[in-house]
Amino acid sequence: MKTIKYWNTFAIGLPIILLFLGCLDEVFLFYAAISTMLTGLIQIVLGLKMLFEDPSNKSLQLYAGSVGLFFFTWIINARFNYIDIITYILLPIPFILTVYLSVIIYNTKN
Repeated sequence: MKTIKYWNTFAIGLPIILLFLGCLDEVFLFYAAISTMLTGLIQIVLGLKMLFEDPSNKSLQLYAGSVGLFFFTWIINARFNYIDIITYILLPIPFILTVYLSVIIYNTKN
């Protein structure tokens, strides 16, 4: 569990550090935006690993279902040439999922 916490902290901290470095050089703002994809990938892997270790955990089931619903909605929205209201609804979802998984990780005992 300690390793999962370290990876999660790294995944969340990387875009934040790059964002602050953006004050020095604007190219870091681009890297910060790109690194959020790495954050998402790391968090999905961590969430799935935790779900496979404890498949009865309702919080992890909700997280996995929410991630699946997010990607399903994103693909459907792309199929219909990005309906504005759905796009606006989807924008904050990755941040919400990041916070939710982080709360699950840091509240898990082990």
